[in-house]
Amino acid sequence: MSKFLSQEWLDELTATVNAHEGFTGAVANVNLTLQFVVTDAPEGAESTYYMRVADGTAQARAGEADDADATITNDYATASAISRGELNTQMAFMTGKLKVSGNMAKLMMNQGMLTQFAAATKDMPVEY
Repeated sequence: MSKFLSQEWLDELTATVNAHEGFTGAVANVNLTLQFVVTDAPEGAESTYYMRVADGTAQARAGEADDADATITNDYATASAISRGELNTQMAFMTGKLKVSGNMAKLMMNQGMLTQFAAATKDMPVEY
């Protein structure tokens, strides 16, 4: 079990989504890079990471992407609630707990991928 927002968690996240048939089917023709910023991540956690989806696979990496299509910003409580499946991203966005900047149209065009991402990661064992 990996610690949320650790390098180990990013590696497990990459492996988990790439092993999920629904996710890989949803990203077959997707080219998208999402930057994530967790404003109050605990010490030792990755406060910025990104997920790049291309060529039918995804890679989650620590740091900043040079070419992010959209940036998703939230606090640790929101990020961990979404990760645990206690809060969905749409509700977090609608209630102002999650902010999105960048190419909203491209993000909205890939809602199927985001739905499958949630399905792929919902049972991933994570320590918070």
